[in-house]
Amino acid sequence: MVRGRVQGVGYRAGCHRRANELGLSGWVRNLPDGSVEVEAEGAPQHLAELVLWCEKGPLRAQVNGVGSTRVAVTGDDWFEIRG
Repeated sequence: MVRGRVQGVGYRAGCHRRANELGLSGWVRNLPDGSVEVEAEGAPQHLAELVLWCEKGPLRAQVNGVGSTRVAVTGDDWFEIRG
């Protein structure tokens, strides 16, 4: 979960691009409360790099916090932007 000014600033597109660069699978989506939710799986070092990206986000974003939890692995082999 990413909180702050993270909608309307290209956050999902940037996250999608970075996740693909890192070879991760999963998804990113906007939530009604103004936050962004990211679910990703892959190599631990690549996940750590995505978290670092999420903490900063794209140029116009103002990230106030990133929370993480472990979820079950899905085995998907793509990363997508959801609604």
